[in-house]
Amino acid sequence: MKTASVLLGEEFGTISDLIHAHACERPAAVALVEGDERISYGQLDQLMDRVATALQNDGLRTGDIVAICAKASIEYCAVFFGALRAGIAVAPISPSATPKSILSMIQDCDAKILFLDKAVADAVERIDPPKNLRRVALDSSSAGQLLSHWLAPAGARPSRVVLDPNGIFNIIYSSGTTGEPKGIVHSHQMRWKLIAVTRASAGYNASSASIVSTPLYSNTTLVALLPSVASGGKAVLMDKFDPALFLQLAQEHRATHAMLVPVQYRRIMAVPDFDCYDLSSFVMKSSTSAPFEARLKAEVLKRWPGGLTEAYGLTEGGVVCVLPAHQHPDKLHTVGRPAPGHEIKLIDDMGNEVERGQVGEVVGHAPFMMSGYYRRPDKTAEAEWIDSTGKRFIRSGDFGRFDDDGFLVP
Repeated sequence: MKTASVLLGEEFGTISDLIHAHACERPAAVALVEGDERISYGQLDQLMDRVATALQNDGLRTGDIVAICAKASIEYCAVFFGALRAGIAVAPISPSATPKSILSMIQDCDAKILFLDKAVADAVERIDPPKNLRRVALDSSSAGQLLSHWLAPAGARPSRVVLDPNGIFNIIYSSGTTGEPKGIVHSHQMRWKLIAVTRASAGYNASSASIVSTPLYSNTTLVALLPSVASGGKAVLMDKFDPALFLQLAQEHRATHAMLVPVQYRRIMAVPDFDCYDLSSFVMKSSTSAPFEARLKAEVLKRWPGGLTEAYGLTEGGVVCVLPAHQHPDKLHTVGRPAPGHEIKLIDDMGNEVERGQVGEVVGHAPFMMSGYYRRPDKTAEAEWIDSTGKRFIRSGDFGRFDDDGFLVP
């Protein structure tokens, strides 16, 4: 068995193998925290084996898909990672979506099993879910077969699978502007490359402690959670965001990393006794998913220790700009420069590139791009722009201009 450090240096690998390597090297190290519960890498690795074996016992094979629709929990993560160990792709679905949308997404991806909790079960029951859809409850409710009863016995070992780098890792649903759910497909290779880049740029390692306060169905969350676990660090899960609790957890666990959306930063900075918390352990804070006001960035830089990175991009990939705000305090009105390896262009309504300084639609090509929308070649084609050399770019639908220093101004 290769060590974690060797695996992390390879061109392609799996999160499953990394967790197993950490379990062999540091079995007692804490992997996930949820309230008063803890699970070590050794325990997580064993639980993943039981999940993977149960999926195989149910007849699922490499390339099949399961859906998870529930609040964040240790069980959620174990099922997600265990499914990947069996070569099964995961479709994480928002539990806050309407019952009709939840059902639509489950049917769209042909999920073989739905992992859910009571809140989601109550919503789905109102729309008469498919009778043949197997349901497994991640909590102790009657939402489906209890996870503890569904799992393979302790000590079970799944059949080893060899993953196709281009195979499906996850399908993340985004309604976009039409309100019609579209499944964004990310490959194993894409995720592996993104883990490597994020680990290096944000400074994740085995001593890292990340506060995970955004929902697990979101790509925003996976971008931060996966490198934390890949590095052998600790991830502290919040099933519901609360700014005061976030600060308490950050202080208690000596947090080094957090991925937050701008509204979370706004609420945290507004906590009356914010400055009383010891946040000196922070290495890097990140933000994405929504416009980040320059004035709020400046306040975070002034009052919150550690670096601050804003990532402007799409779940579809391709378009990514990065602003290390702590290094460029004079560029807080921008979203940064194109990330390394990313080619960003601006085009007009006719699909022609615009001159530097002019406003155009942002399109991008990168190593981290969706394979396409699941079973929607028409929508995939609409999301793409092909340049004169035949290179594929993803259209953002956003408009901006580059300043004289190459920073994108939205």
